Amino acid sequence: MSMNKKIFFTSIIIVVQLLKLDIYSQGTWESIESPTNQMLTSVHFIDSLYGWAVGDSGTIIHTSNGGNNWDLQNSNTLNRISDVFFLNRNLGWASSWNTSTFPFGTLILKTTNGGQTWTGEPYPKDNIFIQCILYLDSLNGWMGGKPHALVSTSDGGLKWKQAYIDSTTLAFLPIHNIKFLNSLYGYACGGVREFAGVIWKTTNGGDRWVAIEPLFAAPDPVQQIHIIDEINLMGVGGDLEVTGVGVIRTTDGGNFWEYESIGIPGIAIDLDFRNEYEAWAPVPSGQSLVYSIDAGTSWTEIPAPERSAIADLVFPDSLHGFAVGKKGAIIKYKPPVVNSVNVIEELVPGSFKLYQNYPNPFNPKTVIKYSISQDGFVKLDIFNSLGEKITSLVDENKKAGIYKINFSASELTSGIYFYKLHAGDNIETKKMILLK
Repeated sequence: MSMNKKIFFTSIIIVVQLLKLDIYSQGTWESIESPTNQMLTSVHFIDSLYGWAVGDSGTIIHTSNGGNNWDLQNSNTLNRISDVFFLNRNLGWASSWNTSTFPFGTLILKTTNGGQTWTGEPYPKDNIFIQCILYLDSLNGWMGGKPHALVSTSDGGLKWKQAYIDSTTLAFLPIHNIKFLNSLYGYACGGVREFAGVIWKTTNGGDRWVAIEPLFAAPDPVQQIHIIDEINLMGVGGDLEVTGVGVIRTTDGGNFWEYESIGIPGIAIDLDFRNEYEAWAPVPSGQSLVYSIDAGTSWTEIPAPERSAIADLVFPDSLHGFAVGKKGAIIKYKPPVVNSVNVIEELVPGSFKLYQNYPNPFNPKTVIKYSISQDGFVKLDIFNSLGEKITSLVDENKKAGIYKINFSASELTSGIYFYKLHAGDNIETKKMILLK
């Protein structure tokens, strides 16, 4: 087959991929009409159509058509609702804070008909304010809150049990959010302002949790955590007065964490990924959003629509995203408009390119991607910071195309390394960081 025919058929494949939206460029956001002017604190979608948002004065709103229209639901409370979670289109929970009448604490709201009716049951302990709810199925769920609560139920919320946590200086701080990778591995995040940002981990389904080592703790609360895969996780937070938005990440399943300020003022209070590369976080103090299209390696700030102070966001899939915030603000994600010509120039064999490895920093595995424009001999070598060659990943003839190489640095020490691609007259080098 000739090269032109190869490019033609590859172009057809790419167009099909674009229709599936396997795209790695950011979109934009637009405002949606809201039925309330109350502060909205949390939003949850179970698919691209069905979603709920909650907020001040007992506000619960619901959409069944992808955010085009929202209806108010009766929560039977006038207290602030901090979080909402739905397992399916019918079964959902929310946490309402009673701070006005004794005894103070949390009212757990529940619905079995999509929010047409909500019932409330006081959390059994006073002065506990539940900030997050997660159910794995109709019986097994988790909640977290302040001043400290990491509790589970195995009977649909009739009884709650405090989790066992290894006792350390950071063990019993407020919980802001909980995520589970599977039935065994779970993570929670939280902390106290100007003291520490904490991440807890369980490897046995929640029977035992271990807090992050103080050496790796963030300087302020970790507001949200996202599980990328078994070994790669990322959290966000920050400091309003000094360091600004902060990102904490691990590339080894939570043994080692690295925290960095990304140079943007404010605090990121939520985090979600549209796809494996594109991440978004709201910064309400700046009335802005920050996004990354390289899985969190670099970040860009944009103003939120109508300068809204966004508090929470969610992507039910790669095409749809929703966020809510102050004064009843609701915004909806608009996927990127892709220039197919530019995409084909980028992805069809026709250009030489060496991509940044992912993840980076990494421990101990990463992926290196490259593209070559024509058939020929290809070398891909790894060097240390002294310029000494460590190993060759590719040293052979290759057809024109796009390739991904898995690289394991399990036998190397932490530090800066370089990878160099040589194909024909083209040479390109990039830097990567190994952190163990």
